[in-house]
Amino acid sequence: MRVVVSGSSGLVGTAVREQLAAEGHEAQPLLRGDAEGSGPRWIAPSGGEAGWIAPNALAGADAVVHLAGASIGEGRWTERRRAALRASRIDATRLLVDHLGTLVERPRVLVAASAVGAYGDRGDELLTEDAPLGSGFLAELVRDWEREVMRAEALGVRVVRLRFGVVLAAHSGALPRMVTPMKLGVGGRLGSGRQWMPWVALPDVARAISWALTEPVSGVVNVVAPEQVTNAEFTRALGRVLHRPALFPAPAFALRLLLGGAADELLLASQRVVPARLLAAGFQFAQPSVDGALRAIFTPRPAAGEPRAA
Repeated sequence: MRVVVSGSSGLVGTAVREQLAAEGHEAQPLLRGDAEGSGPRWIAPSGGEAGWIAPNALAGADAVVHLAGASIGEGRWTERRRAALRASRIDATRLLVDHLGTLVERPRVLVAASAVGAYGDRGDELLTEDAPLGSGFLAELVRDWEREVMRAEALGVRVVRLRFGVVLAAHSGALPRMVTPMKLGVGGRLGSGRQWMPWVALPDVARAISWALTEPVSGVVNVVAPEQVTNAEFTRALGRVLHRPALFPAPAFALRLLLGGAADELLLASQRVVPARLLAAGFQFAQPSVDGALRAIFTPRPAAGEPRAA
């Protein structure tokens, strides 16, 4: 299978290209127009610019994995930042789907990134894929983002919308920002710590994307681990793995001073999300528990030829 991947140099994009290559598929990055290397090109809309996509960008592709989008967690959500987040997702997806409509032979499937921010702040409510959307900037962003993705269904393309939780990886994403204060001995829960924190290990994200490409599934799929934990439980697990105390909570007011409204939706909102469709399909998580996932991330691997500990 030939798969074109947008956002291919990001945390998830890199992992999914490696996963697909390991399975014998051809993973072709959709490169920025000014990037080095050869391959299909585009420039996603941003800063008022309409963007463009090369006429042959998706020629011969069996599938598209659409992961492009500016980072949600970088800094305060100023009006300018909110506009950039919307353009990088909504406008970029519109450009991609419009391009699909110009093709005589189209990819069979479009697997697109989305986010559990769709559900808003929902307390202890169990949230499967059938749960209604919530309120707030992120929920509205996801609603409009997914609306653009779903337009591809009218073109005869199977569409899968993957709502990711917090993706755990050692080298990028949210986890390194949690680890730094913990290693300094000043880490702790965020706010009350009672908010549910949907998470998933990076290898399971890559495997879920591959699963969505090859299984006859469509619609929304929650890509979160089956073990549900609160922020306080996650923080204690991280402290255990790093052998550091988790005694210094970050008060909600301090987080709001630092991040403004983004703090309430990114750090303090409660989303008890369940991967109902993955579990019903028999998907096997490599890292189903938070302790196991964190230990897999932070346990040093032996060098080549070095014996493993018994």
